[in-house]
Amino acid sequence: MSNEPLTSDENTPDGDAMLNGYRKSIDNIDAALIHILAERFRITQAVGEYKAKATLPPADPNREKIQIERLRKLASESDLDPEFSEKFIRFIIDEVIRHHERARRG
Repeated sequence: MSNEPLTSDENTPDGDAMLNGYRKSIDNIDAALIHILAERFRITQAVGEYKAKATLPPADPNREKIQIERLRKLASESDLDPEFSEKFIRFIIDEVIRHHERARRG
């Protein structure tokens, strides 16, 4: 798969500079999100390794609850649907836990 941004589609004239500008911004944001998520997962992997060495449980339901509440508030303040932010962070938490549990077995 190419790293080239997708700035047009078959339903949009290539000469639509306004739409192509928006799409370029979206492509840049998507790339930034991927890099941020990769960094987040690198850090959570380090946390998982630390927890394993310290014989701590992989999940921390109290911290997760606090994080979800904090992110829902941030979402509301940013005009983002708090339900979306909660689903997103729950997905990330579940992925991190799944990865850590697989690594422990592995």
